[in-house]
Amino acid sequence: MDYVIAFIVGGVICALSQILMEKTKMMPGRIMVLLVCLGAVLGAVGVYGPFSEWAKAGANVPLLGFGNNLWKGVKEMVDEKGFIGIFLGGFKNCAGGLSAALVFSYIASLICQPKMKKH
Repeated sequence: MDYVIAFIVGGVICALSQILMEKTKMMPGRIMVLLVCLGAVLGAVGVYGPFSEWAKAGANVPLLGFGNNLWKGVKEMVDEKGFIGIFLGGFKNCAGGLSAALVFSYIASLICQPKMKKH
């Protein structure tokens, strides 16, 4: 049942994002930023934790989960180190995911040849 819930929740998040792209003039990059910020805000007000426990990967894998993870890291580091924790916390919690994204993107760029448009 966990797989079904995760699939449905992740699908709903993706469908809502697609609706935003189709029905508004928002560009995909702005929608991505909106989702990350929304995840951080929902984490800050205490809503995302219970939602994440219920939906599991369906809530943690999309960009909402990334925003919540950034928020948790910042909160922990601010409690530990004070103001400087605002800048350190997000990297502490998300270092593995960010590093993997950079490494796999680099590998993909070596394997695939991008086609540049000539002006």
